[in-house]
Amino acid sequence: MHNPQKQCQETRRLLSEGARLLDVRTENEYRQGALQDAINHPVEWISAGFHPQEEKETPLVVYCVSGARSSAARSMLLAAGFKEVHDLGSYQNIQFC
Repeated sequence: MHNPQKQCQETRRLLSEGARLLDVRTENEYRQGALQDAINHPVEWISAGFHPQEEKETPLVVYCVSGARSSAARSMLLAAGFKEVHDLGSYQNIQFC
């Protein structure tokens, strides 16, 4: 079970240290609401080989609706050579951070 308060604290820490926040939901879902400063980069783009513009050393923090796509995105980004990728899981759990 995730602790939303602890997850929020960890997210804030990572972002304050320069991590980039990636919303891996669809563009439609992103338009309906996203976390502040999040970049929309759907998991389908990642699976097609279109990776974020960030340097591979830049820490990434990914999230989606339920945690399934963010988990898949994390695995694909690590396999593509990104050094540090954190999975926040569900947007609903962290939208009020």
